[in-house]
Amino acid sequence: MTKKILICDDEEGMRRYLSKMLKNWGYQTESFASPVLLLKSLQELDTTPDLLLLDVKMPEMDGIEVLKQLKNQPSQLPVIIMTGHGTIESAVEAMKIGAYDYLTKPFPQEKLFAVVKHALEQHRLREENSALKKELREQKVPETPVFRSDKFRQAYDLAIAVADSDSSVLVLGESGTGKELVAAAIHYVSPRRENRFLAINCAALSDNLLESQLFGHVKGAFTGAVQAQKGLLEETDQGTLFLDEVGELSPSLQAKLLRALQEGEFIPVGSTKTKKVDVRFVAATNKNLQEEVAAGRFREDLFYRLNVISIELPPLRERSEDIEPLAEHFLKKIANKSRRSVEGIEPEALEALKNYHWPGNVRELENVMERCSILARGGMIASSHLPFATQPESHVAEDALPLNLRDTERLQVIRALKETKWNKSRAAELLGVTRKTIDRKIKEFDLNQSELLD
Repeated sequence: MTKKILICDDEEGMRRYLSKMLKNWGYQTESFASPVLLLKSLQELDTTPDLLLLDVKMPEMDGIEVLKQLKNQPSQLPVIIMTGHGTIESAVEAMKIGAYDYLTKPFPQEKLFAVVKHALEQHRLREENSALKKELREQKVPETPVFRSDKFRQAYDLAIAVADSDSSVLVLGESGTGKELVAAAIHYVSPRRENRFLAINCAALSDNLLESQLFGHVKGAFTGAVQAQKGLLEETDQGTLFLDEVGELSPSLQAKLLRALQEGEFIPVGSTKTKKVDVRFVAATNKNLQEEVAAGRFREDLFYRLNVISIELPPLRERSEDIEPLAEHFLKKIANKSRRSVEGIEPEALEALKNYHWPGNVRELENVMERCSILARGGMIASSHLPFATQPESHVAEDALPLNLRDTERLQVIRALKETKWNKSRAAELLGVTRKTIDRKIKEFDLNQSELLD
């Protein structure tokens, strides 16, 4: 976006000179012959300009008085004071009040260019810093996970116990078990909690885009890189970076990540300069990384760097005592968000929830509760509102019962694909898993669209 610079000087020749130079350098300008016109215009503008070049000696009101008035306004407009040889004292006073810099007339173009460029850059950095501080102040500390089970308590207690260290943590578990929630809990009880916690799903992006997102890039690094961009490593300096689905990283990205873990340094895409960072890594995967290492798909040295401390989250089917409080929690959350409340859950429906296999785990339970809250229309949630079969076992044909956990998972994937007419993104949403997981399961179970929807 083109920077807008205001010029306030009672000398017409100076205004023309400054405006011409600044426009030649690509800036947008607006000139004022008096401070009164300047202040009136600032009150009427919808957006704050980027810089003001302000003369000290002017009729009606001098630059010092203008500075004092600007200081009382909420906008932080950076100001460069322009003085003659006999008014250096005024320039010093202006700097004390809050002017960014001053220029002594007459000044060469090179001096003007350097001072303006530096002032705009410093203003940009202050704006970014201010925005970051605001984001951190408004950043919500995640809720404590809802649970009653001893299995989840043991995992959660371990996460809190290791939060004070800077060691990398590997959170293991099926999709939808709450790995990001645990990673956030580690950050927000750690000494890094005043800094950023950012997360990225390594399975959701192509290699090139993921590399740029993680490490940043310089201007011109690739087609479309019209300006430099910081990566998540730089953005989370002194904070925590959560790498979800880390098992999906390509070999080349594994090597770059290993360097960041070992040395605390990285090279942005298209650059030759190394940058240093201090980042705490929490990674998560639903893959067995030891098997991936044995198969040569995951670097052994990176695995050990990530796996300094490992925390395994149990699937929801192994913590059935958590289903009722989780369901109630999600119903309250939905009611607060959409003002769509229900009276409760009928005992038969609650029993069906406890007996269900939950291939999508907690994420799937949240989706089911949202569906039920719509269908119940303010009443009780009944078995008929659930998206899966709830008949008593004696009423189910023997050959319809799943033989093992893999068969149960296959059955739920088929049901989701049938219900969505092979819309894989929607099926993933229903099951509370990623689209990539659905693609993997279709291949694993050798499912065919034409056969399934016949």
